[in-house]
Amino acid sequence: MRSVLAYSVSRFLLFAATAAILFLIGVTGLLNLALSVLISGIVSYVVLSKQRDAVSTVVAERAQRGRGDGGEEGGSH
Repeated sequence: MRSVLAYSVSRFLLFAATAAILFLIGVTGLLNLALSVLISGIVSYVVLSKQRDAVSTVVAERAQRGRGDGGEEGGSH
């Protein structure tokens, strides 16, 4: 779960830094919010790829454990 927390914090920090930079250059309001989401999303896609892969692994392992030891998808009810 440490990787999930690290990835989430990194994403938030990228968003906050992007919003702050845009604010400093004069972009405010909803435009700042929209551009911050867009720009930080693109940057995180490139910069945080290894962290995203680690989170994906953790989530997949937890999902596998949640299904039980059989690992069947859509088993009988």
